[in-house]
Formats: sequence, structure tokens, C-alpha cells
Amino acid sequence: MKKITIAIDGFSSTGKSTVAKQLAAYLGYIYVDTGAMYRAVTLFAIRQGCMKNKTFDAQKLIDNLDAIDLSFKLEVNTNTAFIHLNGENVEKEIRSMEVSQWVSHVAEVSEVRKKLVELQQNMGKYKGIVMDGRDIGTVVFPEAELKIFITADAKERAQRRYLEFQEKGKSVSFEEIYTNVTERDHIDTTREDSPLVKADDAIEIDNTHTTIEDQFQTVLQLAKDRIAGRV
Repeated sequence: MKKITIAIDGFSSTGKSTVAKQLAAYLGYIYVDTGAMYRAVTLFAIRQGCMKNKTFDAQKLIDNLDAIDLSFKLEVNTNTAFIHLNGENVEKEIRSMEVSQWVSHVAEVSEVRKKLVELQQNMGKYKGIVMDGRDIGTVVFPEAELKIFITADAKERAQRRYLEFQEKGKSVSFEEIYTNVTERDHIDTTREDSPLVKADDAIEIDNTHTTIEDQFQTVLQLAKDRIAGRV
């Protein structure tokens, strides 16, 4: 059976990673969470003091990019690949609200995008990969056999994030999360370098009122059709 490249793009908190993981597991493909890569760079920037007094020192981060080593390592107990920053598993740390507040700003930096896009393209050069992010179908893999663009109402996305934080026992208000979601949407769609846009040949899925299982079945059928050459 031939292997293909599957690119899943879309707005924050639309469940891109969830369906991408499901799809990769079902197909036996490699899954790459590019959002985790940008979050790891953001965590590095925070630790290096690039964010002070609500100001982001992008040049300081650029000057230290060579000190960043990113990798995904499989955790045997969970059979899940987690992001490692300079050898440290930072999967939990990168999901903080502080990282969420800065990640879109970090992703605007062209030097950061260039470094990560090169890494992502190397990861997918043999196909058999599912990658989700903001510019996978437009920049990283413009020739991907299957491109999907996921969207949902901003308030619904904020509600999902709010429930996630509650389940983890984190005290964050809905208003704070909603503001973060809408601000990230604006930054992601208006940045000069690789803005979030739907590729011309991408299939759009609005999951505002869709269950996780229904969405998975829809995406799985799309993948099966591409792999079998039916579309």
C-alpha cells in the first residue's frame, strides 16, 4: 500500500492534534505536532528572558536559535512521541497559559519559521506522515496528497480550552482564554511570513458542532480514498 503525506492545518484549539494523532495511529503513520515545536521554542525564549514587561525581544531569540535542539521521543508506556527541548521532555511545560500567550508572536519570527520548516520537511521526506499546524499544506508540504483545513467558532474553541484547563485543575477564566484564542487568530492570519490560510486544494471541515469520533471518521475516509487513488 502506498504511503502519502497528510497535512492538517487550522485555527488554534480546533482539535487538529487530536484527529491527527488518531489518523496516524490508525494508518501506522508518523505523527508530528508542529504546534509543539513552536511551543517548545517559545518555552526556550521565556526561559532565556526574551519576554519581559509584556515585551518580546525577538532578536535575542534569533541570536540563540543555534542553542535549540528539538526532537520527538517515543514514550514506551504511552506509545506517544513527546517533544524534547535540548533533551528535556517539556510536553507539560509547553501547554501553559504563558506559552499560549506568546507562541503566536514567536511563530511570526521568520528565522524561527525557517529553522522549524526545514526540520519538518526532513521528518516527512519519506511520506507516511500526518503533520498538523498552520502552514503545512501551504509551505511545509504544498505537494501533500491530502490537505485538510479545520475551523470552528471561536467561542466554542475557547470553551473547549477552558474545560481542558479545568480538568487539569488550572485556574484560568473563560474570558482570558477567549481573548487568547481571538488574539492568536488575528496574529496567525495576518503575519507577513506564512500566514494561516486555507490551501486552494484543502478540504475544509468546520467542527463547531461535530463530535471527535464523527470528525475522525470523515478524515479517515478522505485518507483512505487518497491512499487507494480513488480521488
